[in-house]
Amino acid sequence: MTQVPTDTVAGLLAEIADIGTDAGRGGYSRPVFSTAELDLRSWFVDRTAKRGLDVETDRNGLIWAWDAPSGARDGAVVTGSHLDSVPGGGAFDGPLGVASALVAFDLLSERDVSGRPRAIVVFPEEEGSRFGLACLGSQLMTGAVAPDRALALKDIDGTTFADACKEAGLDPARMGADPQALARIDTFVELHVEQGRGLIDLDRPVAVASSILGHGRWRITINGEGNHAGATLMADRRDPMVAAAQVILAVQSLALQTPEARATVGRLTATPGGTNVIASRVDVWLDVRHPDDAVVHALIGQISQAATRVAAEERCTVTVLAESYSPTVDFDPQLRDDLVRVLSNAPVLGTGAGHDAGILKEHVRTAMLFVRNPTGVSHSPHEHVEDVDAEAGAAALADSLEWLITR
Repeated sequence: MTQVPTDTVAGLLAEIADIGTDAGRGGYSRPVFSTAELDLRSWFVDRTAKRGLDVETDRNGLIWAWDAPSGARDGAVVTGSHLDSVPGGGAFDGPLGVASALVAFDLLSERDVSGRPRAIVVFPEEEGSRFGLACLGSQLMTGAVAPDRALALKDIDGTTFADACKEAGLDPARMGADPQALARIDTFVELHVEQGRGLIDLDRPVAVASSILGHGRWRITINGEGNHAGATLMADRRDPMVAAAQVILAVQSLALQTPEARATVGRLTATPGGTNVIASRVDVWLDVRHPDDAVVHALIGQISQAATRVAAEERCTVTVLAESYSPTVDFDPQLRDDLVRVLSNAPVLGTGAGHDAGILKEHVRTAMLFVRNPTGVSHSPHEHVEDVDAEAGAAALADSLEWLITR
């Protein structure tokens, strides 16, 4: 029998603390298939191999680490998360779930738990920070996104997802829906740092998820006329940056008028981008979320109308392109309630953040666990988890997996 490692979640995270640090933004920048993310993938493969797990990378770039002594992988209980990050993100969003899964598997081995096969999975491009489409790996596996569309996506440097996959040793021609992989999963449980204040206010270390807000991303492109900053009179300008500024203010105003809505402009790019150049085009990326999918689409309609109006006032044109949308997800209520009982009446919380579990929910039984974040801040270097809560999360994950494996 393979000796059970004595790792802790905190210890595992300390091993990768220097990978992908961002001196400019603070925190971590670990875009998919970057040197940093590839180093993290190698770290995960090494740690799973030391546990005697059977490791494979599938045709969509998902890494699977199996504990299936009989060789059969059908009806598996699966956990896992991602290793990529947003620009300047925190240390826990993604890696906490992976490190906790490793420790949870150690605990299952210590308890000599047998039954259903089990696996840890690492998803690529969960954040969408490089190619703009969140949960890209799980969307490819489930068929939620067509491979042709995914492979044509480009990062800020013009590299296509297809080219990045090739550099990472994947064959783009083989990517796409993988019903065989999905069919092996009986239940998927994802552990994640809480991206909010729910557990702080409840003074509890771990919660069970109830739902994920409906959310999507849109790109608003405003076209004007590029010109010389010094030689062009103010009255003669067709400046898309001025229109973009008004669009951003309209986003804030309209979202504030819509109860429970969340609308964010987190990225803006001017072309050509010179200090002494009036932009010819400005791209504005918009994130909108609400529990009611109809409200999301109604709000987008209002934002589009406002963008059309302000662009016309500046003698510019505008287009609004939907890049992705994930409807509101309600996790399996029976599984949720079962895990609440297993975890001694853990609280139940919804989340406004998207996750691979939300994509898988339409295909397999899915649940999520959240671990307390004492800052209440995520997607930021200020994101945090106390060591004692990290270990409590791994133990809760092990308890959940044991119940599922042996039932």
